[in-house]
Amino acid sequence: MARLKKALVTGAAKGIGRAIALDLASKGFDVAVHYNRSVSEAQEVAKSAASCGVKALTLQADVTVPDQVRSLVGSAAERLGGLSVVVNNVGNYLKKPIEEVNVEEWHEILNSNLNATFYVTQAALPHLKAAGWGRIVNLGFAGAQNLIARPSIVPYAIAKTGIILYTKALAKQLVKYKITANVVSPGVAETSVSQPLDQIPCGRLASLDDLVRAVDFFIAPDSDYITGQVVEVAGGWNI
Repeated sequence: MARLKKALVTGAAKGIGRAIALDLASKGFDVAVHYNRSVSEAQEVAKSAASCGVKALTLQADVTVPDQVRSLVGSAAERLGGLSVVVNNVGNYLKKPIEEVNVEEWHEILNSNLNATFYVTQAALPHLKAAGWGRIVNLGFAGAQNLIARPSIVPYAIAKTGIILYTKALAKQLVKYKITANVVSPGVAETSVSQPLDQIPCGRLASLDDLVRAVDFFIAPDSDYITGQVVEVAGGWNI
């Protein structure tokens, strides 16, 4: 039986999410392009995706709000005719000394990264199981596996480490359903807010193509034995 090729990519209006959504479309996946505020950019992504001969649609939601997430995932599955791939790309970044982080900022970073990944994935699981196979790819942060002090990005680092632990738990529980769960952890990408090029052994920033290739690896049909893993796309940074 042919595998269902239906994907939801969160935060797909720009940057990494956009690149992933367009790559999936080029590989024959119908794709739901999620956005929160960037409506015109999302529409352009969907238009470009549709030019690959697939179904592409845009869906708005604040993925830090559980009710909106349930509606987002339900609409994606209904309008695409199922769901087999979920890429959790949303996640705000904050660089600020920990003693200066306020309560609102703390919650914002944990909500947009860790909680949003949980909300979207949990809502998508029944659809992935119904598809008979599935791929979950969560976006992490290079170095999040290393439990060291990061005083300037504490809530962000905690959220990304949490994503790794959550993904590993998913991987162990879902493999019996032919669903894999893995993490792609960018380092300093061409779209990153902070770009300390002098700290990257490889001597260059990560391109969007570098990140897309890692996502492709996990989504590929012949990667069904690989689950609960983290691939850092970082050129040797943060190791």
